[in-house]
Amino acid sequence: MSHSPVSLLYKRWKLLFLFGCIFGVLAGGMTFLFPLEYRADAQVFIISQSQQGVDPYTTVKSAERIGENLSELLKTDDFFVKVSNQDGYNLDVSEFTSLNDRKRRKLWEQSVHGSVVYGTGVFSISAYHRSQEQAKALAGAAANTLVANGWQYVGGDVIIRLVNPPVVTQYPVRPNLLVNIVLGFLFGVLFISVFVIRKR
Repeated sequence: MSHSPVSLLYKRWKLLFLFGCIFGVLAGGMTFLFPLEYRADAQVFIISQSQQGVDPYTTVKSAERIGENLSELLKTDDFFVKVSNQDGYNLDVSEFTSLNDRKRRKLWEQSVHGSVVYGTGVFSISAYHRSQEQAKALAGAAANTLVANGWQYVGGDVIIRLVNPPVVTQYPVRPNLLVNIVLGFLFGVLFISVFVIRKR
């Protein structure tokens, strides 16, 4: 008597769960083979000094567009140099300067991210590092660079103000242990499901 795939999998749910757990544990264990990084987040407010008669909606949309441009400019070599030259943050950029241009740019793009909080004019800066102190310093220096030098990228009719100084996560966030475990579990369940169905 043949069984439908669903009933067959239901009958073998313990086996599916077991293999899901095994793959989940393996995926979680592999997370620790990579450097664990903390994240620090800071926020600035983009103020577009628009002409009189421009409605608030248009002003916010203008700030969002500026923020989208800044999120790309954060990845550039020029911005990296400006951040590196910020005083008072005790930044250690040796891991960047020891690399060739291509590898340094790739590492910098992975280390600093920018994103727009749509509908608000707020721009978020996230920095990643193995050290909590360096992650916080990097986010702070990046935010201060935008405040002090942002006009060079977006023009003099825009003001950028720091509204939230950097705050660092209590635990590492990258690689994401929980996500890796869940993905490993799902992969294990899928793998053994295919095996069970093909062997029926």
